[in-house]
Amino acid sequence: MERVVGTVVRGLRGPIIHKGDNIEEIVVNTVLNAAKNEGYTIEDRDVVTVTESIVARAQGNYATIDDIASDVKAKFGDETVGVIFPILSRNRFANCLRGIAKGAKSVVLMLSYPSDEVGNHLVDIDELDAKGINPWTDVLSEAEFREHFGYIKHPFTGVDYIGYYKELIEAEGVTCQVVFSNHPKTILDYTKNVLTCDIHSRFRTKRILKNNGAEKVYGLDDILTESINGSGFNEAYGLLGSNKATEDSIKLFPNNCQPVVDGIQAKLKEVTGKTVEVMIYGDGAFKDPVGKIWELADPVVSPAYTQGLDGTPNEVKLKYLADNNFSHLDGEELKQAISQYIQNKSDDLVGAMEAQGTTPRRLTDLIGSLSDLTSGSGDKGTPIVYIQGYFDNYTK
Repeated sequence: MERVVGTVVRGLRGPIIHKGDNIEEIVVNTVLNAAKNEGYTIEDRDVVTVTESIVARAQGNYATIDDIASDVKAKFGDETVGVIFPILSRNRFANCLRGIAKGAKSVVLMLSYPSDEVGNHLVDIDELDAKGINPWTDVLSEAEFREHFGYIKHPFTGVDYIGYYKELIEAEGVTCQVVFSNHPKTILDYTKNVLTCDIHSRFRTKRILKNNGAEKVYGLDDILTESINGSGFNEAYGLLGSNKATEDSIKLFPNNCQPVVDGIQAKLKEVTGKTVEVMIYGDGAFKDPVGKIWELADPVVSPAYTQGLDGTPNEVKLKYLADNNFSHLDGEELKQAISQYIQNKSDDLVGAMEAQGTTPRRLTDLIGSLSDLTSGSGDKGTPIVYIQGYFDNYTK
């Protein structure tokens, strides 16, 4: 019988993960149990993806607000700290900000506008046009921002992040001045000691600050890169990728993940004889065109993956072939011509017209988006995703 289904994606339900759990064993058992109960066969080049959250939970990779404060205090001493370009998120940044404030003498909070790095808006860009404000040149004080735009609440969360962040800082007993600017060096008019909180532009921001007279420059990726008083840590990303755990603690991005994915792959190979690819994923790196939020608050989509997931897709566009190369064919003849073309396609299609319109992203980013949308971020209870047929094409 001719195959009529291509890629199949299954969200797998597993147990609630606790510190000290053997995550490799849990993932393998979950995959095997699901295959048995659902009646499908594990095959070579199937893909298992595991959300970073349960890996970090198993590792016990947590830290408190006090741990953050201790590291900030050690790095900045008794100085006013410029905290610049944070994202607007109660889950991602609020507890980090509390720890930062607790470790600082005082804080100058500099927010990018009209939105943060991942698309959360403080104000609609059309409002800037109406007021004659250029976000690339104009620096606004809190009073000036309020005078122009008032008290705006985020449409999804109902939070006025300007007031919320200022209140969090002042609740730690330190003063807070709020400034709005998109230029890193603006903060140097207020303090030479800067903690930059941007994610994907952080290296550029640090370089600009250092080249323009900053004295102490750190990023969130420099805080908690090693254990503080027995805390969790992330040696590569620090606080980046962390989430709120309790009112006074955060869960960090998982550490040392490569042995985890390699171990899961080896165990599945031992049991099934099949080579299954494995990756750990965080945010999926997709953008919501309505909410305008870019889903990538994590420093990377995948902190670790097996070797078979390296690289980018090497695919041709079926509709291009049908409309151009084989526009004179139809029916079975067209199917055979396209199948033969795919079977004989080049190993490197970069720049080829037949590949135009195919998604120019890394495999791990594409599969991470697929997995993130499948598992969701709420109560689906499927932190493990099993994908079949992802590497198949029209001829398989």
